[in-house]
Amino acid sequence: MSQDFILKFAKDTLQVTLMISGPMLIVSLVVGIVVSIAQVVTSIQDMTLSMVPKIFAVLVTFLISFPWILKIMLAFTALIFGHLEQFAH
Repeated sequence: MSQDFILKFAKDTLQVTLMISGPMLIVSLVVGIVVSIAQVVTSIQDMTLSMVPKIFAVLVTFLISFPWILKIMLAFTALIFGHLEQFAH
């Protein structure tokens, strides 16, 4: 196993991880900011008020993007299994 292969594999792993988690993290960030602004404006400081919309938004985002996530994960798994002989050396 060469150093170039290991670096490419690490880069691909990080890229897939960011692609899979990115949409949910971005939605959580946006919903969190919107809820925080609404809490500041209304002076309501309840922790459950900030968590429930984020959980719901992340769940909806996951359900919408699940086919895309599954396609990426299957392609990456096929790539790993395609290079399985290089891991044994």
